[in-house]
Amino acid sequence: MSLPGRSMKSKAERMASRAEDTSLLDGRVSSLIMRLAIPCIIGLSINALQQFVNAIFVGRLGAQAIAAVSIALPLVVLLTAVGQGIGIGTASFVSRNLGAGNSLEANRGASLALALAAPIGVTLTGALLFGLRDVLALLGGSPTIMPAALDYASTLLFGYTLMLLNMVSGFVARAEGNTRFSMWTMITAFALNALLDPILIFSLHLGIRGAALATFLAQLAATGLYILYFVKQLGVVRVRISYITLGDGRVKQLAAIGAPATITGILSALAFVLLNRAAAQFGDNSVAAVGIAARLLTIGALPIMGLCIGSQAVLGFSWGAQDFARVQRAAKFMLSIAVAFSVTFSAVVVIFARPIVRLFSSSEDMTEIAISTCIMFHLFFGLFGVQYVAITMLQSFGKVRLSAVVSFARQGYLFVPAILLLPSIWGFKGLLISQATAELGAGLLAVFVIVRQFGDLKGMLVSSDRLVKAES
Repeated sequence: MSLPGRSMKSKAERMASRAEDTSLLDGRVSSLIMRLAIPCIIGLSINALQQFVNAIFVGRLGAQAIAAVSIALPLVVLLTAVGQGIGIGTASFVSRNLGAGNSLEANRGASLALALAAPIGVTLTGALLFGLRDVLALLGGSPTIMPAALDYASTLLFGYTLMLLNMVSGFVARAEGNTRFSMWTMITAFALNALLDPILIFSLHLGIRGAALATFLAQLAATGLYILYFVKQLGVVRVRISYITLGDGRVKQLAAIGAPATITGILSALAFVLLNRAAAQFGDNSVAAVGIAARLLTIGALPIMGLCIGSQAVLGFSWGAQDFARVQRAAKFMLSIAVAFSVTFSAVVVIFARPIVRLFSSSEDMTEIAISTCIMFHLFFGLFGVQYVAITMLQSFGKVRLSAVVSFARQGYLFVPAILLLPSIWGFKGLLISQATAELGAGLLAVFVIVRQFGDLKGMLVSSDRLVKAES
């Protein structure tokens, strides 16, 4: 008599051996995770650098151009959240089915996700273009910057469907362990964007529309690379029209795992808006201080996000293969790296807040406000590593509701009431307490959840060992 999951695992081993990049059955969990995570970290950093380079070139067009891009930024964040939701749901579905040896179901899930991404992208693009002026006005677009904002956002929206397809394709590639291809695709798109920016903006005199057009052409090039990836079958997953079916609850599974990620992205945009509005009543220096602290938080979060995104394939694959010992080893390694980094980053910002703030501004008044803001925002950032590892584990295991509870805490049901209430009681100090309290509360919740998850894994290992002894 064979053990449950053993036949599935043997199928998974045969299937995974076809992968050309990194075997998800590599016995060295720590080295495997780092090989998968490092390209993800680089890719996320490249994406942030792309936004930075765009801002440099657009800044040469004047203050109105910068303002126009800033007004469109929340719109980009919201649209990106849709892609992240579809991508994370797809990655969890694909990796778990690959681990279970069900490569056909993984193929169907990936094919369905890409087929759904296109009409979703076109529908959102059409809806936003139809009411774009009203949307930009709602985001704070004044009459003086509205023409530039319309030029930039309308051109950028035409590339949104491509961006959505690229994001989902990248998650599929990473779910099967091919993080390097995703990384090089993002690097290629960044290099092309940086090359085209000065040509289109200045040489061809397209102005701010040229910046958006450069991003569109970069996304088009990335789409071409992913088409080549799937057509040439460079990975394990096969994407075919014949695999696209709406039955068997696949859409529900993809949406259930991806929805919390999408809502979390929306909450992130909302949190930034609420922070800015709360800070605005205390003056421009306060707004600038909050902006510096929030940017530092993003810089600290990116490596942890890259680590977890790269590791999700290992967790999901091992969970699907019912290899709970491997799941435990992978989760412990992720947690140790994430916590070590988040604690170190938190300590560095808190201790060296003054010299760090000086990199952004020489204003004495703003510097003093920014120092206290950075310290309070990062006081409990050491817990962020626990939060993101917990969320990634739950997504990889397909635990939808618990994933939503942890995901929505930090910038949702803990932060929103605090930022709406505390500044009216304690002024700017209340704003700082709001962020710190939400970070602490979400971190403690994540600690509780992750301890329970490790307890459940230990129980599964004990049950598996007993089954082995009973059948030997």
